[in-house]
Amino acid sequence: MNALSTLIQQALDEAGGWLPFDRFMALALYAPDLGYYSNTRQKFGLMPTSGSDFVTAPELSPLFGKALANQVGQALAATGTREVWEFGAGTGALAAQLLEALGDAVERYRIVDLSGTLRARQAERLAPWGAKVEWMDSLPEHFSGVVVGNEVLDAMPVQLLYFDGERCWERGVVCSGEGFSWADRPTEARPPLPLAPGTVTEIHAQGEAFVRTLAAGLQRGAIFLIDYGFPEAEYYHPQRGGGTVMCHHEHKADPDPLVRVGEKDITAHVNFTGIALAGQDAGLTVLGYTSQANFLLNCGLVDLLCHASLPQRAMAHKLIAEHEMGELFKVIGFATGTGFDALGFTAGDRSHML
Repeated sequence: MNALSTLIQQALDEAGGWLPFDRFMALALYAPDLGYYSNTRQKFGLMPTSGSDFVTAPELSPLFGKALANQVGQALAATGTREVWEFGAGTGALAAQLLEALGDAVERYRIVDLSGTLRARQAERLAPWGAKVEWMDSLPEHFSGVVVGNEVLDAMPVQLLYFDGERCWERGVVCSGEGFSWADRPTEARPPLPLAPGTVTEIHAQGEAFVRTLAAGLQRGAIFLIDYGFPEAEYYHPQRGGGTVMCHHEHKADPDPLVRVGEKDITAHVNFTGIALAGQDAGLTVLGYTSQANFLLNCGLVDLLCHASLPQRAMAHKLIAEHEMGELFKVIGFATGTGFDALGFTAGDRSHML
């Protein structure tokens, strides 16, 4: 067993031999120096030959950040703020794209990231902006500005539920030889919609708590979260009986988070209805919800493509193609107060589906 597996085994011993999946996922991804996002393994890259596991939209094309900058710029002006807060900044690619496009409209760019190794990569990439960029270990009690999170919610630990046709069980992890295996315990937890017998699914307490935390601290500003997921009716559809937990290693996907722990990403799709309700119940206004393709087109991607080279257009096309990122990825926006007519949701708003 590697050091991370040994740490998880110790946590299992202390917990009486069983850990809920959200606790296991948190250790696998974020245990200091050992978890996937805390260790030195290469994560982001276009091809597996780089030693990477997956690629995100800002790494795929700089036009992603340039289009998003149009929305962020509008939100800064509409809310009278000059700070951008980014959560989970990866390699710093999106931050660089936004800083370059927004210029003096941004007085301070603050990054909240749990990974020390990624912070180092971000600092190197964002060195040209000097003291304008600041890294935060946590949110202050109160803040203002525009919050951006690209592929943040999917990496937040989720609880796993199994419905046997009569009752729900919480799926957790136990030691099995020198590895791990699944074990279920009765629970009173329930998903928001009824399940078909035999269904395994997720509930997103931590992702929804994250949105409530943002809402509690954001005095004036807006929030834009971009991730893959569905509204509630699609998320808990009977045909999605196996859940959405997925791992990524060397640009290949697999559904087993209990092997190669710490060497691969673990994610779950987002229930955007739950995210919207969490924000709304905490006092935020939902600005809109739509596909990434609609959002980027509303934010001027077509004009940006007109000035791009053919190879740049080909890469940017992956951002909006239905069979690539365009339809699977969604964008949800929030604002304090009564909100404003956000550019990214001008056409194709799907808020009525939440």
